[in-house]
Amino acid sequence: MNALTRDMYAKLASTLNDAAGDFGIRAVILASEGDHFCAGNDIGEFISNPPTQSDSEVAKFLEALLNFPKPLLAAVKGNAVGVGTTMLLHCDVIIASATAKFSMPFTSLGLVPEAGSSYLFPRLVGYQRAAQVFMTGESFGAVSAKEMGLVAHIEKDPIAAATAIAKQIAKQPPQAIINTKALLKSGSHDAVAAVMHVEFELFSMALQSEEAMDAFMKFKAKKE
Repeated sequence: MNALTRDMYAKLASTLNDAAGDFGIRAVILASEGDHFCAGNDIGEFISNPPTQSDSEVAKFLEALLNFPKPLLAAVKGNAVGVGTTMLLHCDVIIASATAKFSMPFTSLGLVPEAGSSYLFPRLVGYQRAAQVFMTGESFGAVSAKEMGLVAHIEKDPIAAATAIAKQIAKQPPQAIINTKALLKSGSHDAVAAVMHVEFELFSMALQSEEAMDAFMKFKAKKE
């Protein structure tokens, strides 16, 4: 199910930072092996070693994601849970399979939105739609995601489709692409960074709450 661990976050952050500084890399595609994009965070690790520091692997990944200067595409199939969906809000083009399913069940786990999603998602889909998704923890499919504007295309093979778009982008003058992305993000970058800081503080506090611990234990017991 591709649940993210601290080591995986560290690798993702390192890969994005390396790609940002490599002139030979014109675009990056976030994709997955297996039937699902991302199951969110590894709950067992979250319980035993919660990421409560601003210099944690999770925070470094989110910073790398926010500041990545080149085109960032995503190819989504199967489930995209929690950060598996919120990371997509930082992508420039998202391709999904018809079976893709998105969810951000933070409140169900006694938590709050993260990765800048409390700022980005309502501005993408509207306040009321965002409030309903966040406050109920409900999931939504590829068609709804496309209607919301979260997904650009629904394709049978999202990786192939994303690769084709990345190749088109790679043919363009690279600095013009970087400057264009910077302009597109210029109105929101600093605001998102500030919101992410507040989200992280509230998320860290919530992680240590009795409410979250109870929700985690129930979730883990259900899985077992």
